[in-house]
Amino acid sequence: MNEHHVKRLVLMRHAKAAWPVGVADHERPLAQRGHTEAPLAGKWLVENNILPDFILCSSALRTRQTCTWVCQQLGDKAPTPKLEDGLYAAGPGQILSVINHVPETVTTLMVISHMPGVQDVALRLASRDSDQDAYMNLASGYPTSAFSVLEHTGDWAALDGQDARVTHFVVPR
Repeated sequence: MNEHHVKRLVLMRHAKAAWPVGVADHERPLAQRGHTEAPLAGKWLVENNILPDFILCSSALRTRQTCTWVCQQLGDKAPTPKLEDGLYAAGPGQILSVINHVPETVTTLMVISHMPGVQDVALRLASRDSDQDAYMNLASGYPTSAFSVLEHTGDWAALDGQDARVTHFVVPR
């Protein structure tokens, strides 16, 4: 891949959420473990110089809280996240549709969403030249706070299937 034109996509599952009685799914907050692990994702991104210039976040409370922790670690490099109702309970086709509408000026996009959609879209996009360990790990499970990093050289609008290389799969603990 031509390093100059590489775009990165970070697909993150929200951190561990609580299940409080009587609270609607959309309003479920992070559990204590989620508050502990979500910042570790942001820390890894900073340490590996994978800094999103655009973040799309599901409108659910647990994804918003995850995003806040990640952005706190990104510090002054954190972009203002955009809440996206279409990422809540979205399947891979819907998540991909949201990604396809990202402006081409974005070079590193982070999407914070939910299972199973986030894993399904990562598997759909993974090209044959993906890092095999990262691919096998994301295929076998996508725990809370986990994220995959994919690279591609095309346009966001053209991403469809097997056209992004999985470079990392990280489970921050």
